[in-house]
Parts: sequence; structure tokens; C-alpha cells
Amino acid sequence: MDHGNSTSYGQTIKRLLAYFKYYKLRTALVLVLVLVSSAVSVVSAAFLRLLVDDFIVPLLGNQNPVFDALLQALTILAVIYAAGVVSTFACKRLMITISQQIMKKIRDHLFSHMQKLPIKYFDRKAHGDIMSHYTNDVDTLNMMLTDGLPQLLSTFVTVIVVLGTMLYLDVPLTIVVVAGAGFMLWMTKKIGTKATQHFFRQQESIGVVDGYIEEMIHGQKVVQVFGREENVIRQFAVLNEDLYKSSATANKYSNILMPLNANFATLIYVMVAIVGGALSISGWDKGLTLGSIAAFLSLSRNFTMPIAEISSQVNMFVVAIAGAQRIFEMMDERPEEDEGRVTLEKNERHGSWSWKLEDGSTIPLKGKVELRGVAFSYDGSKQVLQDVTLYAEPGQKLAFVGATGAGKTTVANLLNRFYDITEGEIIYDGINIGRMKKADLRRSLGIVLQDTHLFTGTVADNIRYGRLEASDEAVKEAARLSHAAGFIERLPQGYETPLDGSGNGLSQGQAQLLAIARAAIANPPVMILDEATSSIDTRTEALVQSGMDNLMNGRTVFVIAHRLSTVRNSDAIMVMEKGRIKERGNHVQLIAQGGIYYQLYTGAFEWE
Repeated sequence: MDHGNSTSYGQTIKRLLAYFKYYKLRTALVLVLVLVSSAVSVVSAAFLRLLVDDFIVPLLGNQNPVFDALLQALTILAVIYAAGVVSTFACKRLMITISQQIMKKIRDHLFSHMQKLPIKYFDRKAHGDIMSHYTNDVDTLNMMLTDGLPQLLSTFVTVIVVLGTMLYLDVPLTIVVVAGAGFMLWMTKKIGTKATQHFFRQQESIGVVDGYIEEMIHGQKVVQVFGREENVIRQFAVLNEDLYKSSATANKYSNILMPLNANFATLIYVMVAIVGGALSISGWDKGLTLGSIAAFLSLSRNFTMPIAEISSQVNMFVVAIAGAQRIFEMMDERPEEDEGRVTLEKNERHGSWSWKLEDGSTIPLKGKVELRGVAFSYDGSKQVLQDVTLYAEPGQKLAFVGATGAGKTTVANLLNRFYDITEGEIIYDGINIGRMKKADLRRSLGIVLQDTHLFTGTVADNIRYGRLEASDEAVKEAARLSHAAGFIERLPQGYETPLDGSGNGLSQGQAQLLAIARAAIANPPVMILDEATSSIDTRTEALVQSGMDNLMNGRTVFVIAHRLSTVRNSDAIMVMEKGRIKERGNHVQLIAQGGIYYQLYTGAFEWE
């Protein structure tokens, strides 16, 4: 994105202001209160002329002054100031409420959109950078809406009203004030433009630093095992130095604006006093009274100080706009496309599932899968899969073995349509999966990943994640099936033991057992086991394998494994190499062939 493009700024501000349409009445009330607050500052300054010329000057030299009229005028002035204080307070309170509701809506929109993004977006973006959108970017936006925007509105209205009042009082003095204010605006633009560029870099650097910190937190154990603490400290220092430089430079430019403009506003104030006094003494400006000069001095302060105050908040506005642009960039990411029209339906009477086709007819859900000449590339250049053809009848167990990068996990990703194939077809129950709605396709598939993820909640909640409406008995049955029940019942609160995303001290093997139980309770016709027993010891694996056999009974199963011992009982084993299927057959057939699989199995080593 071109951060120097004013058009992009305007579009971002326009999109941001569009959120106020949800709160039209309250926004209108804020505008009214801003008008009242601004009007008070102008009226009080104009009233000062009346106070001096009509009430104070006549009392000068009077041996028996009567202060009743003056006290009445001061009372009116006090009421005017009180109205200003009340309106400013009410405006601030109301704006805080509106800004918080807008922030909530932005977070809702952002999170909702994130759920629709394809997996490839999260594969190429650092998770810490994504988190920075919800924290840092939204926080800066909140500060701008709460503090900066009301100030900006008040300044705009005040400047317009004060300018009209000054022109009414005295044109020559107005020219002096406007000329000085024009120079202040020119100076603000010149310095602010330099600050803007660095503030955008600052926001991007914050995202990079957050991403690196998040990565290091997850990999801290690996860092310490390999003694790479000093190395990661040096890498962090480089990223942090870049953030420091952009932030320091941006704040250097923005922070000199306020003192410069404040001093220049004072200089304008002095110039008004000098020019006003000279005009009055010379008699050139007949209508310029002592009260007019006093009022004009107050008005000039009301005209220039808001400009100086806004210039001090340039960093707030620029950081907020930079944050808003980053938020809208994520919102503008293309959601996962889904042209599928074939849906999954459950027959409540029989408890069976079927595919509902575009014409309204149905096909029973059985779990027959075929890949016909499938080719795929992640980046459009390097082929990860080439001419992969296979079939799996309902209830069959197919295994994929091969070196890392051979394309085994890619097959699982394509079955789930996390990515779409570039050539060939994937047929599911006689239907091209491109015709199926992705949510319904994924609902019919169960998957257990090598890297398990637990959610905040109880043990039962984590198992029930596979089928939210599952009963407590179904949860326990799934745990028994996956052989997780033994360790669960030894936990302090059993199935009600609270967990967080880190697993609360569960071993990696225990967490994987919960993931297997989660897949079991979903009861899908097709299971994908991606290194599902990689974190389980050999003894536990034997127990789990029997449970897995029960789980796989009557289901089509795709097993991705490095341990060849886990695939011996597969109906068919696919030996993959460089994205192609080099050998296929069951264990006995492949051993008889004496090829790659035979060498691996008898050579007492397995692919890593």
C-alpha cells in the first residue's frame, strides 16, 4: 500500500466514519453539543466586548459606581460558561459510549471476516501480526475516536464561527490572525507529512515485533534446548531497533508541532495587541474600541489555540489511520470462495446422512473417495502433487508413507478443500467436491492432526467440540473408545477439569488422546489421521490402535504416518515420493515387491 497516497487516507477515513451510521441519533446529538460548546467560546469572547464597553468603562471615574448591572452581566457570563462546561462534559461522555460501540462492531466485523478467510492466509501471516490488529490497531483507533475526533469537530466548528465573528468585529485584525494561522497550517502540513510516513512504518514494525514475540513464546522450549537464547535476542534487537527508529523519528516530528504552534499562537496574540493598539491610537480604525480589542484578543486565542492543540495530536490521528488501514486491509482480504450447492442433510427419523444435490435429489453419504489425476502447487510454480490417482471404498483404510515434503499432508488439505486442486478431480460419493458446500464437506470429515490444539474450557468441552450437542454419556464413550478415559478419570475434577489452550500440564500424548476422542464423538464417515499417534508412547499406541480400529470400523480412513508399524493393517498403502505415488498395495503385496517399502520396512529405519 502506498502510505503517502492521500486518496487512501480519504478512503480509510470515509470507511471509518461509515460506522457512525449505526448510531445516527447519538451522533447528531454529539454534533449539537459540539456546536453549543463552540458557540459558548465565541459568545463569551464577544460578550467580553459588551462587558468592557458597556459595563466596565462607564464605571471608570464614577465616584459612586453602581455594580448591579455589572453583576447581572457577570451572572449571564457565568451561565454561558456553565452551559459550555455541561455540553463539553455531555459530549465527551456520549462520544466515549459511541466510540466503544464502534470498536466492538469493528472487532465483531474483523473476527467474523477472519473466520471466512482461507487457511492459506494464516499460513503466510504471522499470528502475532494478526493479533496486533485486535489489540494495538484497535486501541489506537479507540483513542482517536474518544479524544481526537471530538476535538477535531470542536476545532472545525470553533474556527468557522470565530472567523465569522472576527470579520464582523474588525477586518484588519482578522487579516493578521488568518495570515498567522495560515502559516501554522502550512508548518503543520510540512512536518506532519514527514511524521505520517514514519508512523505507518511504526505500525507495521509493531506487527512484525508482535509476530516474532508470539513465535518465540511458542518455541521457547526449542530455543532453550538448542541454546539459541543469545541468537533470538540479537534477532529481536534488530526488529526492536527498527521499531525504535521509526517510532522515535515519527514522534520527533509530531512532538515539535505543539510547542512551535503554541509559541506562534502567542506571537499572533501579541501581534493583535500591537496592531490593535496602533490602529486605535492612530484613529485609523474608528470602530475599534477597548472592548473590541479585548474581545479580539480572546477570539484570536480561540482561533489559533485549537489549531495548535490539533497539531499536537497529529501522531494520534496518523497512528489511528495507519491502524485503521491495517484493519481494513485484513477486512479486504478475499474470503474463502465457495460455489458449492450440494449440501449435507440428516434424516432425523433414521439418523442417516445424505447429500442433497442441486436438483433436489439425494445420495446416501457413504464415504467413497476418488482422486483422479490430481495435481497441486502452493505457489503456482513448484508442483507439490503430480498425477495422483487413487480410490477408497467405504470402510477401507488407506495409508500414506513417504519423506517429509512428499505431499502426504497436502492430500489431507485437498480433501478438506483448505486448498483447491490445480488439475484433476476429487470425487466423493460420486460427486465432485467442488460442487459441495465447504462447511458440509468438512462436516462429513473427521481429522486428527499431529499438532493438537485444546480450547479454554473443561475436558468434556474439548471432546464435545467435535459434536456440540453430544450428551455426557457420548463424551465418556468417545473417551473410552480412544483410551483417554483412564487418565481423564485420574484428573482432579475428571471430565470437568478446566483446561486452557496450553493444556494445563497435560502431556502431548494426553492432549492427542483428547483430539482423537474429539474426532470420535463427531462420528464422521471419513477420518483423516495425520500423524495421529506420533506423540503417544509405544505401549499407549497399542491401546490406542485398538481403539482406533474400533473408531475406523465402517469408515473410510486416510492415515498419514511415519511409523510403518501403524499402517501394516491398512487395506492399501501409498508410498509417495516427490508428489507422486511410487508404489501401492497392502503390506504383504509391497513386501513381496521388494521395492521402496520393502527396503524401509526391513532396513529398520523410517522416513523422517
